[in-house]
Formats: sequence, structure tokens, C-alpha cells
Amino acid sequence: MKLATSDFQAPDDWLSIRSIDMHTAGEPLRVILDGFPQVQGSSVLDYRRYIKSNHDDLRTALMFEPRGHADMYGVVVTPSQMADFGVVFMHNEGYSTMCGHATLAIARLAVEMGWVPREEPLTRMTIEAPCGLLQAEVEVKGHQTGALRFTNVPSFVVALDQKTRVPDLGEVCYDLAYGGAFYAFVQASSVDLSCHPSHHDQLIQKGMAIKRAIMKGRLVEHPVEADLSFLYGTIFIGEPEDAGSDSRNVCIFAEGEVDRSPTGSGVSARAAIHHQRGELAVGAPMRIESILGTTFDVKILEALTYEGLSAVIPEVSGSAYVTGKHEFLIDPQDPLRQ
Repeated sequence: MKLATSDFQAPDDWLSIRSIDMHTAGEPLRVILDGFPQVQGSSVLDYRRYIKSNHDDLRTALMFEPRGHADMYGVVVTPSQMADFGVVFMHNEGYSTMCGHATLAIARLAVEMGWVPREEPLTRMTIEAPCGLLQAEVEVKGHQTGALRFTNVPSFVVALDQKTRVPDLGEVCYDLAYGGAFYAFVQASSVDLSCHPSHHDQLIQKGMAIKRAIMKGRLVEHPVEADLSFLYGTIFIGEPEDAGSDSRNVCIFAEGEVDRSPTGSGVSARAAIHHQRGELAVGAPMRIESILGTTFDVKILEALTYEGLSAVIPEVSGSAYVTGKHEFLIDPQDPLRQ
């Protein structure tokens, strides 16, 4: 039987949204390019608020089943008055303030799509994220793109060696730090965990329990922007499985998502922690594995004071790849369209 190969033609009242899907160190990214309603505002934080108030049904349509899955991650590319373009990040719970894996992927895509002029050997760009301005670099040789890196916003420690009481776990020790988003860092062994895929379900369960206990017990406040003032996730730290790595990260974020990458904003916050403890000097590299064994490299470019806090400027490096092009159709008669 020979099947017809012409394109399916959707009725005029169906919504069509086109995307390019990617992954960075194994963590998925759905880059929404066309078909998303025009956003209103003058900054990425404005666009984030507008999408949350007016088009959250499209977030759930594109992130949740049947088009997505529990661990899907997305980004809407927006205009920017202060950068080459802006980004609004989304996931299963809502809208994050920063995403390192998405920043690396979107930087490569910006070069591949011609959103920024292609320059050899480095193509540089500025990206407006909800947490602030990010500087990204893509190595370019001819038609090939290579290594990716971005310079993050000031990252800082909120508190070290804190304790919280968690139901069924007892007293848990954690560090609290910011790398574009706020994370609680916990040694995996202290709660009888390993940062290995075999502990996937337990990592989610305990990670969310710790996050909720901390949120119940303290305020998490950004020194400048109220929209950034919330605890995004729990990051468990464990021993690396490769001799070339320094440690392993597993981030449980949003509503129980498991980051397949080492978490770009998370390794930025960890750089701030290690610097404050005197364990990581400016310019010294640190390699961190993910739950899959993929890696990000992070180093501190500068130590500075940010809003009265000791902070660092981290640079995060990794690799990202395109996995597909999609046209998603939303039938207005589909009861599960959202």
C-alpha cells in the first residue's frame, strides 16, 4: 500500500504552533518559533507576566501530554529592547527565571537560524532573560558550530549550613544560593540517596519534600526583583562517576521535574558556594556531571559585590543539539487541547 505523502491540511480554525526541539546534555528544550500569540510589554518580565495571565493554556498544551511529557521544557523567543532577543522559559509548573541548558541551546540555534550575524571564530550575543542580561558565545568555523558558553548574572550565597525539618526525613542540612534562580543544595548521601538514575523516584520524592519544607520555613527573597523571589528546586550533590569530573548534580525543580543536564543556573550557584567556602578560586574550572553522566564546565570570571552581597560572575560551558522540527496543531474541538 502506497501512502499519500502530501501535507495534512489543518482547518482554518485550528491553531498551528511551530517549534524546533533540542537537547542540552540530555535535557529537552522546545523552542517555540511561530504561531504563539503576540506578547505585550516592554521587557521579558512583562512578557512573562503577560503569557502567564493570558496564554497559560498554550504552556500546558505544549509542555504536558499528549504533545509533551512530565519533564518537558520550553522557551518562547521574544523581542528585546536591550539585547539581541529575549526568552521566556516554561515547564510543568509555570515559568522559571533562568535556565542554563536553554541558554546554551538557544545560543546555538540563534547562529544556525541567522538571528545574529555569524562571525568566526566566535559569535557573541546578548540574551534578555527574566533574571537579567546573559552574554553567550558560540564557536563557529565555516558552517559548523562548536563549543557553547554563557556568562551568567551575579550569583550569590544566601546561607550556608542551614537546617530544616522534613517529614519522614528528619533534620536536613542545606545551603541556599542563587544562580539566576534559587536552589537548596543537599548532599545526597545525607538523605540516603545516590545521584544515579536508579534513585530517580526517590530523588523526586525527597527533593520535593525538602523544597516544600524550606518554603514553609523561610522567605526566599531576591534583593532587587520580587518576581525572582521563590525557591525553584532542590539540587542533590554526589560523587562523580567519571574521574575527570569534580562531582555530580541532580536537580529536582518545578513540580518534580528531573533535570537531565547538570543545571546551568545550579552550577552557577554552586560556584558561588564553593567560592565563599574558599574552595574555588576565580578562573579555576569545575566540571559537574548530570544524572546521565553528561557534563557542564563552570568557572568564575569575576568576584564582586552585588546589592551589598558577595557574588561571582560564572561562565558555564556545554553542548546542545537539534532533535527535530515540529508543527503542533490544536483542534478547538479536542477536549484535551490544553
